[in-house]
Amino acid sequence: MKAFNTFDTALRLNLLTLFTAGLVFWSSMGLLLPVLPLYIQDLGASKQQIGMVIGGFAIGLLLFRPMLGRLADQHGRKLLLLIGTTIAAIAPLGYLAFTSVPLLMLVRIFHGISMAAFTTGFSALVADLAPLKQRGEIISYMSLAAPLGLAFGPALGGYLQATTGYGILFLLATEIAFIGVLASIQVINPPPVQRQSPVPSKKTNFWRILISPRIRVPAIVMLFAGLSLGSVHTFLPLFIQETGVDLNAGLFFTVSAIASFTLRIFVGRASDRFGRGLFITFGILAYTLTTLLLWQARSSSIFLLAGITEGLGGGTLISMITTLMADRSLPEERGQIFALCIAGFDFGLAIAAPILGFVAEQVGYPNMFAGTACLTFLGLIIFLTQSNKNVPSSLRFALGRGEDSYSLNKL
Repeated sequence: MKAFNTFDTALRLNLLTLFTAGLVFWSSMGLLLPVLPLYIQDLGASKQQIGMVIGGFAIGLLLFRPMLGRLADQHGRKLLLLIGTTIAAIAPLGYLAFTSVPLLMLVRIFHGISMAAFTTGFSALVADLAPLKQRGEIISYMSLAAPLGLAFGPALGGYLQATTGYGILFLLATEIAFIGVLASIQVINPPPVQRQSPVPSKKTNFWRILISPRIRVPAIVMLFAGLSLGSVHTFLPLFIQETGVDLNAGLFFTVSAIASFTLRIFVGRASDRFGRGLFITFGILAYTLTTLLLWQARSSSIFLLAGITEGLGGGTLISMITTLMADRSLPEERGQIFALCIAGFDFGLAIAAPILGFVAEQVGYPNMFAGTACLTFLGLIIFLTQSNKNVPSSLRFALGRGEDSYSLNKL
């Protein structure tokens, strides 16, 4: 991470404070990741009801992210950091207070707003602060907050659920998120540099931005990624329990986070040299392989291998799409562009839990994962052929052999 040595002390301290806020935010989220489906099941919910409650998180993301993106551009990224960490500190108390499925779904929607706010503010602020020549590298390094937080959070959550019950776990999630509030207060949010945008964003509505060539295909890719991730995060703990494999579900997410962390150290710098497309292609392939492995998983080793491939996918795809959107946007519109692109991911998460929960009821978890693999492979085909202005240039970009035709920030 020698790039940080080239920054002045104030910038390094600001990035460190921002990283700390991200680390504790994701730790709080990760703590609940492997246990919420089990908690809802213990309350007597069916598979489809579990999917509906878990999917409520993505509904909060989907409904509020566009508005929060505009808020980030108008009032600064720090406001979103504070909103996200504050809600993350309050929401776990709601899981303790309410036990009916409808009320839990409302709490889950409320919790989803925290993710919409924090990730939009965090990504946009990092892109604002990162020098153009090192943008991919800095975004990848800063995005390590997620896999680090998700490395120890799920394993600790699974341990606490087995040893102390749910009460201590939810209270700890609240306390950890509150540290994120304190860190976010210390973040310095410089105003973005205003330039004349070639895209008249003030006259462009939600749908026109979303279907524009520079946003449309990345949003579709994120949709399929959301479906894949939603199927894994919602149903993996239940699938492991159903198979009778002796494995703490939290360990799946821990090895996933370690794999994600390891890869992100190298991917960012490499993408500054070889382009973003090659690593997005790799990320989609990794997500496809994850669900194929889960289709056949009947032992702890296969589950853990799937965790590794899921981490490799997350370690490349999400950070590279974020960097691609930074390339394809100007500072004054960056919050909206990030929010709209990631809305595809949110929509995938939102529909994954209830729809795939219904599918799992009909055909079982293994076949559900097989169907999800087909969907992510379709996303790969779309990216290979539609990511640039025509099929040949799309193939070159997706394989690291050509430039991004839609980049607004070329060196």
